[in-house]
Amino acid sequence: MTLHERWMMHAVSEARQAFQNNEVPVGAIVVHNGAIIGRGYNQVEMMNDPTAHAEMIALTAAASHLQSKQLKGCTLYVTLEPCPMCAGAIVLSKIPNLVFGSYDPKMGACSTLYSIVEDKRLNHRVHTIGGVLDDECGELLKEFFKKKRGRES
Repeated sequence: MTLHERWMMHAVSEARQAFQNNEVPVGAIVVHNGAIIGRGYNQVEMMNDPTAHAEMIALTAAASHLQSKQLKGCTLYVTLEPCPMCAGAIVLSKIPNLVFGSYDPKMGACSTLYSIVEDKRLNHRVHTIGGVLDDECGELLKEFFKKKRGRES
């Protein structure tokens, strides 16, 4: 197991918490100097807040930990490719590295539909690695939506 895979397993644990709370199972962690300094999972339904994505919660926690809006020297691990809102926040945080699990064909803004985090027109770019533990991350999402569709039938 690679270092990125080991860290991603922590993000998967966060995603499982979202699943248990009937939220879309996305989890995120921020790592700095070999330690997790921010973590989050989707809480959109619980908080009734469209911005309560895993990445936003993890970035906020990390910024609070570092007492800085700039997350230099950090890596964000997230189980699903970030959406445009989260990709914008990632750029604004000046985090240098993003590692994500599953690609998102409907909202992915870090390589699939857009590449906001690597757009040369912006003042900061983020080194991005996608597809880390894609199967594990994707299975959780598939299971969630299968369960959700079963309830709606």
